[in-house]
Order: sequence, then C-alpha cells, then structure tokens
Amino acid sequence: MPSTPQIRSQHVSRRTVLKAGATLLLAVTVPQRANAAQILAVRVWPADDYTRVTLENDTDLKATHFIVKDPERLVVDIEGLDLNPTLKSLVAKIQSNDPYIKQVRVGQNRPNVVRLVFDLKEEVTPQVFTLPPAGNYKHRLIFDLYPVKEVDPIAAMIEKGDWSADDKVAAGPAAAPTPKEQLEQLKPDTRAEPREELKTELKTAEAQVKPEKPGKMVRMLTIALDPGHGGEDPGASGKNGSREKDIVLSIAKRLKSKLEEQPNIRVMLTRDADYFVPLGTRVDKARKVQADLFVSIHADAFVQPTARGSSVFVLSEKGATSSAARWLADKENAADVIGGVNVKNHDKQLASVLFDLSTTAQINDSMKLGRAVLGEIGGINRLHKGSVEQAGFAVLKAPDIPSILIETAFISNPEEEAKLLDEAYQNKLADAIVTGIRRYFAKNPPLSKNRLT
Repeated sequence: MPSTPQIRSQHVSRRTVLKAGATLLLAVTVPQRANAAQILAVRVWPADDYTRVTLENDTDLKATHFIVKDPERLVVDIEGLDLNPTLKSLVAKIQSNDPYIKQVRVGQNRPNVVRLVFDLKEEVTPQVFTLPPAGNYKHRLIFDLYPVKEVDPIAAMIEKGDWSADDKVAAGPAAAPTPKEQLEQLKPDTRAEPREELKTELKTAEAQVKPEKPGKMVRMLTIALDPGHGGEDPGASGKNGSREKDIVLSIAKRLKSKLEEQPNIRVMLTRDADYFVPLGTRVDKARKVQADLFVSIHADAFVQPTARGSSVFVLSEKGATSSAARWLADKENAADVIGGVNVKNHDKQLASVLFDLSTTAQINDSMKLGRAVLGEIGGINRLHKGSVEQAGFAVLKAPDIPSILIETAFISNPEEEAKLLDEAYQNKLADAIVTGIRRYFAKNPPLSKNRLT
C-alpha cells in the first residue's frame, strides 16, 4: 500500500497532466486570427438608371461610406481586407462612358482596411449593401450609385424615339388602320398552330367593323418590353455558352424597332443594356409610362436538354395551370435573389399589394393578348404547349396593364439554342410578336379601355 507522500505525489502528477491536457485542448480549439478576406472578382454594370459595382468575396465584409463634396466623391472603407491584384483591377473596369463614375482609386488605407474613392460625374445617392451567397455567387458587397435627379421615364422614352413630343394623340386617317386593314390583320395565318378560335373572331369582327370618320383622333400606344434578367443575373445558359440575358435583350431591341415602325406606337425597354433591374422596378417602370401592354421576354431552360418549344404565360390568381408553369414562375421570381436587391430599400409588400389589385379584367385582357401572340409564334417554332399557361409571375402583376411573359425557346436545348442565336430567327420571332400585338389591338381598341389610376 503506497504511503501518504506517494499518494500526494500521484495527485500532483495527475493535476499536472490534466492541466497540460487542458492547455493543449485550448490550443487546438481556440481559433487563430482569421486571414484577411479575399476578393474573388470585381464587376461594374454602368447604365442610365444607375451604376452598380460588385465585389465578390469569400466572406461577409463590413463597409462604411460617406460623400465628399467639391468635387463629388464617394469614399468607401472596407474592413478585414488587404489589397490584392483582383481588387486593383477595379480601376481598369471603369469605362469612360459610365454615366456616374469618372474613375476609382484603390489603396490600403490602414492595416486590414482598404479604401475606395469613386470620383463622380454628378451628385449621386449611393446604396451600399451585402448579399449572401446565391446561385453561382459567393458573398457580394454591392455599391449602387443612383442619380439624385431621377430621369423622367416618359421624357427619356420620347427622347430615344422618333415621335412628336405630344404623346397624347396623332391626327389623320393614316394614323389608324382602316376597317379593311383591321380585317386583313385578323385573317388567320396558316403557319400558326392554334388558329381555330381566330376563325370565330374574324366572323365577329366582320359583323362589327364600321367605316370610320376621316380625321379621327387616335392616341399613342405605349408598349413596355421587358428583356429578362441582366447584369448580375445572367439567367439560363446554353451548352455553347450563350446567356439568356444577352439573347433576350437582342430580341427585345429587334422587337422594339419593328413595333416603332407601326403607326402610333412607342416602346419603352425596362433595360436597354446589360444591367440588373429588380422585378418590382420593371413593373413600376411600365406603370410610370402608362403602358398599354407589358411583354416580358425570356429563353427557357430545363434539366433535360430534350425539352423544347415556345410558351406564353399570363398571371394567375388561383395558382399555376401546371407543375411546369409553377416551377418556371418560382425560377423567374428568384431573379431578385440572384441579381441582388437591397432589402432595406426593397418594398417587400409590393408583390402582394399588386397581386391584390390585379383584377379579372386585367387577366382576361392578358389572355387575349397571349393567345394572339402564341398563335403567331406557333408559325415559326414548335409550341411547348398549345395554349396560354398561367402562374404567379411577379413581373406580370401590374394591376392595370395586360401583361404576358414569352418563353421564346429552350436555351438548354442545343437545337433551339442555335435558333435563338440566329439573327434571321430572331427577326422572324420579332415579326410574329408584332403581328400578334397588332391582332390584339385590332380587336381590343385601347381607347375603349378603362384604366386604373
């Protein structure tokens, strides 16, 4: 049996071992000082609406900013960051034609803090915010530079068009289609597939059309074209590297040109370059110019490359007409997450308010427009489904504007991707949409429509 001094010695040894073990455990579990965050990519999206600067990084960053006057500068300090070549490359990404940024200077302001100084061309209202990882992106630090003096959307639209400043009316018999011309517009196009309902519409129109009085005043029609995605949100992509945002912008510009060749039609694009526009802002833009129609243009994608065909969608108050329509609406409604919306300034209730205001009349008009356009598209491409589908697309929720979303083709199908990239096909598609819109207006005169205010 061990003596008392031996027992004391064993206890002391055990305490020493336990203390050493605890020290080792602490050494393992206590984190070391974190390394500085790494900037993975920098992107700049200049546009008349606003300029966005994006810093993509491997962790969440904290930034503070302030404005300096005479001359106008935006100063941003980013903590937990060391200057690296990727961040330095931001200097070369500022274009000379950027509406709001002259140049940017980047430097290590103090240890672990990088300072960006944006020399500005005019006074701006900056929004600086972070975005969590989404889609293929990691953490993002966003600088949105908005002009203090907002551009009047109607004035901007008139400036970019070839119309008179008087946007209310256009006089003369040449301004409106004659009864005979209206009937010609309604004659069935044998190329299109879903044509049976148009035969009945033609007979009804023949009975109702009456000769017009010479010199009747006809107001200007405004059409809002909405090229989907843009900027930070590329949309779907094809096997050969094509991006939905590029294709639909090209189609929208061709469509705009062709529509403006028609009498008394002017067109507003929700975006005319490669930048991101939130879904609610797209709707708001259309309402600010009091658009008579809203047409959103997309290029579908699916997990199976065999999926093909064009589709037209309108809003639904009661749920989607198919699981595929619901899936597509959910995917398109996620654009704000991918593109990046400042949640502090984003009206979370916008979608629900507009949905509550949406009326049966608006959806009925949208269905009429959708059928007319679908029938024409069916003449140049196979239809994914032979009827207009419905789902809860956020971008279609303007309560007072007939609105449709066109999925021009499946970009994920190599054969249809090749079509979408072909200029001749884009022109045919734009012609078909123009014909569908003319057919809709021939049967639904805009002057007879009551508008919400």
